[in-house]
Amino acid sequence: MVFSWIRKKAADQEKLKKGEEELVIPNQFVCPISLDLMKDPVSLSSGITYDRESIESWLDGGNFTCPVTNQVLRSFDQIPNHSLRKMIQDWGVANRSYGVERIPTPRVPVSGIQVSELLFILEDSVESLNGRRCLELVQKVKKWGSESERDRLCVVANGAITVFSAAFDAFARDDSFETNANLLEEILSSMKWMFPLSQLHSLDHHTEAAQARLGSRDSLRCLVWLLKCGDLSAKKDSMIALKELVSSDQKHAEALAAIEEASEVLFRLVKEPICPAITRSSLMVIFHLVSSPSSSTSMAIRSELVKMGLVSLLLELTVDSERSTSETALGVFDMLCDCEEGKEEAYRNALTFPVLVKKILRVSELATQFSVSAIWKLGRHENEREKVNIFLAEALQVGIFQKLVLLLQLGCGSVTKEKATDLLKTMNPCRPELECVDSVDFKNLKRSF
Repeated sequence: MVFSWIRKKAADQEKLKKGEEELVIPNQFVCPISLDLMKDPVSLSSGITYDRESIESWLDGGNFTCPVTNQVLRSFDQIPNHSLRKMIQDWGVANRSYGVERIPTPRVPVSGIQVSELLFILEDSVESLNGRRCLELVQKVKKWGSESERDRLCVVANGAITVFSAAFDAFARDDSFETNANLLEEILSSMKWMFPLSQLHSLDHHTEAAQARLGSRDSLRCLVWLLKCGDLSAKKDSMIALKELVSSDQKHAEALAAIEEASEVLFRLVKEPICPAITRSSLMVIFHLVSSPSSSTSMAIRSELVKMGLVSLLLELTVDSERSTSETALGVFDMLCDCEEGKEEAYRNALTFPVLVKKILRVSELATQFSVSAIWKLGRHENEREKVNIFLAEALQVGIFQKLVLLLQLGCGSVTKEKATDLLKTMNPCRPELECVDSVDFKNLKRSF
């Protein structure tokens, strides 16, 4: 401590020799909460001025009193203190030599009343199908959302997602996609920052209404059309909406599966990648489409995707893809192994067993779970014992027995543990003649994920 004090004292003396002075911020320019220079000073009903960001955080935390006076606030209105803000700006300009950055004039945040009024006008425009007026209003809301996080939250809290969903549904009817393409793309572009719908947990009626509108047959057909014919931005926004829908409720996935060309368009986006984000999202939507084992529509989609060549495509994609893509691809592959066509295609592909075994304990716990599940399903094809025996022999040759034993030692989920144990029992009789080990797969492993 003594040496530290001596060094500090020496530094202060050096400053005095050079004639330097420490800049002191005037007390009236300091926010009582953050103790920093105010950039957007606002006054409360108590008469005390705070920086807008600090007092909003205070009020959002459930406080109803003035932080300085501790009196209950009669109103939560925040009145901009323009004179003080101008004094702070002038002081900043005068002290630029000390490194004080220029303080820009802040934008006045949008109010709930402004949002509600605009959404009411937008609803009227939608009812009259006034596309031009709707486009102007949508772009205004989009501009609000781009200005600050506070404005975005204000727009969402006033139920904008419901009105926008209704507008999208209204202008997506009667195959008028091309006529209203610009408006539809603007609506989707504005809605993407209103997702996920789960953030509206306090506005359940808005969530249900938005899902009903976006999940309508007309809206789904339009989203598929935009995926097929839209530009890159439209494809991204459409995929965000579809992923939000199918992940929220399985009924939307089944409704999407019934849309003509939906599976074909999604398959093409995976086969001919244009953007990593779109590829990941396409796989996620496909996963939800095929993940309902009791749905006849889901089974039909699985067979259709297998015929398109999705099994081989997933294996090739999994070989060198990054973690999230690999997990989703393995999940889809696991679901395709529930149908006879999927199993037959997997048996025919030389990459099936090397890739599935390689991904165990290599990517993540989820990837391991899907890989073990797919191998287990392929090993239980009672009608094709000869193919199953060949499969098990190939799996042993690429080291699956040791990996499953190690997986049980490291720990895994109960379902995965049960499947791994069943596979070990099945393969144990023919293990001594066929197995081999790749020691690289067992490096740097740790107990439990």
